[in-house]
Amino acid sequence: MKIKEKKWIRFRIFLVAFFFFCGLGTILARAYQLQVLEKDKLASIARAGYRGTIKLPPKRSTIYDREGHELAVSVEVDSIYAHPEHVKKKTYAAGRLSRILNLRHGKVVDLLNSKRPFVWIKRKIAPEKAKQVKALGLEGIGSTTETRRYYPGKEIAAHLIGFVGQDNQGLEGLEKKYDGILKGPQHTLIQMRDALGRPFFISKPVLQDHAMYNLILTIDKDIQYRAQQSLKQAVEKAKAKSGHCIILNPETGEILAMAVVPSYNPNIFSKYRPYQWRNRTITDCYEPGSTIKAFLLAAALDKSIVSPQTMLNCEGGKFQVADHIIHDTKPHDSLSVSSIITLSSNIGAVKIGYKLGYQRFCRYLRKFGFGNRTGIDLIGERRGFLRSVKKAKKVDRATIYFGQGMSASSIQMAVAMGAIANGGKLMRPFVIRKMTDQSGRLVKETYPHMVRRVISPGTAKKVRLILEGVVSEKGTGSRAAISGYRVAGKTGTSQKVDPKTKRYSRKHYVAVFVGFVPVNKPRLVILVMVDEPKGNSYGGVVAGPVFSEVGAWALNHLRINPQLKIAKGGEIPEKYNVSSRSRRSETEMKREDSGLMPDFSGKSMREVLKGGRDLGLRVVLQGTGLAFQQTPAPGISLNNIKIVKVSFKPPI
Repeated sequence: MKIKEKKWIRFRIFLVAFFFFCGLGTILARAYQLQVLEKDKLASIARAGYRGTIKLPPKRSTIYDREGHELAVSVEVDSIYAHPEHVKKKTYAAGRLSRILNLRHGKVVDLLNSKRPFVWIKRKIAPEKAKQVKALGLEGIGSTTETRRYYPGKEIAAHLIGFVGQDNQGLEGLEKKYDGILKGPQHTLIQMRDALGRPFFISKPVLQDHAMYNLILTIDKDIQYRAQQSLKQAVEKAKAKSGHCIILNPETGEILAMAVVPSYNPNIFSKYRPYQWRNRTITDCYEPGSTIKAFLLAAALDKSIVSPQTMLNCEGGKFQVADHIIHDTKPHDSLSVSSIITLSSNIGAVKIGYKLGYQRFCRYLRKFGFGNRTGIDLIGERRGFLRSVKKAKKVDRATIYFGQGMSASSIQMAVAMGAIANGGKLMRPFVIRKMTDQSGRLVKETYPHMVRRVISPGTAKKVRLILEGVVSEKGTGSRAAISGYRVAGKTGTSQKVDPKTKRYSRKHYVAVFVGFVPVNKPRLVILVMVDEPKGNSYGGVVAGPVFSEVGAWALNHLRINPQLKIAKGGEIPEKYNVSSRSRRSETEMKREDSGLMPDFSGKSMREVLKGGRDLGLRVVLQGTGLAFQQTPAPGISLNNIKIVKVSFKPPI
């Protein structure tokens, strides 16, 4: 290569490098000017355009029932704000806004006359009202999108789910308990001003160190609704103060329904009083009354202190302990242990308790979970009360055997009865079935957890059979019977303590029924409590029918078939309890014209079988629930007809 060519190449390289260095030097000089020399000047300009920040409520994830129905969702709504210094004709603007937003005119005027650069006029308004405000075209008035919590089911499971405040913060129930994982990232509304001084906003999310998850509950929305409606009707009929109903699966501890009356609508929770928000099934404790006899029986049988056939003297209905006389509702002389529970004899219970001993009974009560929290995944659960052995007087050691002198919550009662139903295992109750992320992927799942074994499977079986007698026609809980199913349970009627006299009231009672169904393989434990019913206050009369109604509906809903066993000769055994409604239906069917095919619609399987047998027909059953279709059709002649096919479906 020639020397001239080499020099030319070298020159071009130096020239390009020179321009690069000049450009870099210019950038560095400009950066020095902006960052050092003019720092204060530029900062003041930025502050002039940056007017402030407003924190917007974070979006919340969804709460579902066990079947995927939405119980709590977040929806987008508009909120109206104002820049007072930019609002012209403030009186006129206040008048138009107050009429649309249903606000007091003076309040809006005060907001528009504020010296603050930003004020909220009204937040989270209906879409049609937001459109009306925007259509006004008022200068200095604007809107932004926020999220609002909405509960599609309104009162359904309101006490369990709870509600959130104006800023979407959890205030009650699951919304408060799981506020951290339900709450999404918060958005900050940054207020800026352009070169002409006109305000505008930039929405910016605030980073958070945790994800938001959806909750899938163990609650069944349909069973929950049915429980609430039946309980509400019973409370209104009895003119009672309040009521509870809990339905759980005894094998797993899953809560299928948790109803409280009076209820409230969480969408407008501020219109209700605070005492109506409380989930009374876990926060309210009361004396369980005769329902405690089921656990006394379990403890005595487990320790082999007595047998179901052991005879005890019930003293003719009066029994003195110290300076107190214990009475029975009806006087009895000698009763077997089974009959003592079936007829709910207080004196008989005391005699069983004396054989067992106060200390030993208290130990069993604690094993059943009384006096301690169940560990349910909710806030506000109370322990209840059990008097220690040292502090118990002679009367206290007698009255506890029929449920006085102690207190328990509805959730404790239901879980304890679940231990009898499932063979002696105390299960931890829970309402959160799963947690999922926003993509629907499983994050966490709750599995059944056995706290401890309370009684042996053999003892549990004996207790179940005796408690089945309580729901027989001779027992105190006959109104809790469910046609076609074997039902077991225990009634309870306890006096409340008068806060003024500090003595047991003769007017205010608590009526309770807690039981399970079916007896041979329990699938549901149902507790019904009615507080201060007027008139007849017995648990079997007030709470029993709710158990029957809710239980029948839930069994049909869950496709649990009746356990009908037809004995020789076509007779149905007496142990299959039949409610008075069923007996009336059978009587009505017998009265129909025997020469024509009867109408089976709306009747249970048992009623159809019995009616068909009375007519000499062979009955073919299809489906579960109540009859809705039959072949041959009703009203035709029975001549030469030997078979009738009846289809069933659960009631709607």
